Amino acid sequence: MKIGFYYFATDYSMPIVEVARELEAHGYESLFVPEHTHIPASRRSPWPGGAELPRQYSHTLDPFVGLAAAAAATSTLRLGTGICLLTERDPIVTAKEVATLDLISGGRFEFGIGAGWNAEEMENHGTTFETRFRVMVDRAKAMQAIWTQDEAAYEGEFTRFEPIWSWPKPVQKPHPPILLGGETRHTLRRVVEFCDGWFPRGRDAVADPAAEMARLKRFADEAGRDVKTVSTTLFGAQPEAGYLERCRAAGVDRALFALPPEARDRVMPVIDQYTAFLE
Repeated sequence: MKIGFYYFATDYSMPIVEVARELEAHGYESLFVPEHTHIPASRRSPWPGGAELPRQYSHTLDPFVGLAAAAAATSTLRLGTGICLLTERDPIVTAKEVATLDLISGGRFEFGIGAGWNAEEMENHGTTFETRFRVMVDRAKAMQAIWTQDEAAYEGEFTRFEPIWSWPKPVQKPHPPILLGGETRHTLRRVVEFCDGWFPRGRDAVADPAAEMARLKRFADEAGRDVKTVSTTLFGAQPEAGYLERCRAAGVDRALFALPPEARDRVMPVIDQYTAFLE
């Protein structure tokens, strides 16, 4: 099982390039970063964490710009979005960004996606909360067409375009792995329908790794798909040896620990401490 981190790269925390270099030097496999284009000041949508929204949510760097800088400073570290909010993005532009990042990183990008929880944030981008999951799926499938076809066309519920040319194409074929966040039965059906991996919240939703991996297999079997073709990445895994061993035994492919969005003197002790979990 591979070990990596997710990190809220911000304008006040340890620079993402330094974090990426340290993770690679310490032998970690990956770095994932989240996305919020902005946080509406109204704060009508409650944060799923339950308390006051942490500062880092309104200070996140653009994930593709940040990861491009990290890619230029590393050579083996896998780089991913955890998650990219497709409900807030133009699919043609985002397809270009993903393909470009995969190219300049030498095929090291992983595309974690989700629909998001902040209704007014996505509404500012023209997506209504009630249709967010359909919008996300539609845009992801449109992007798959752009990545895999020299002259791509798409006719979906929310995204439509006649034949277009768009290069570069991704280095990874047919495209970078698409990892879908969420834990509901609807999420699992979408995962086995068109994604390459499942991206559940480890700490909150996968207390029993064996049971959850068995649930994934049931949905894969129903769809006629080999569950071995679906990877599983735990977002926010518990840094506890017994729990990680249960994850490995259940077939989890990757565990991501949380890095604090703080200065170097707060981040480095965590990076150093968790090397004990590397295989």
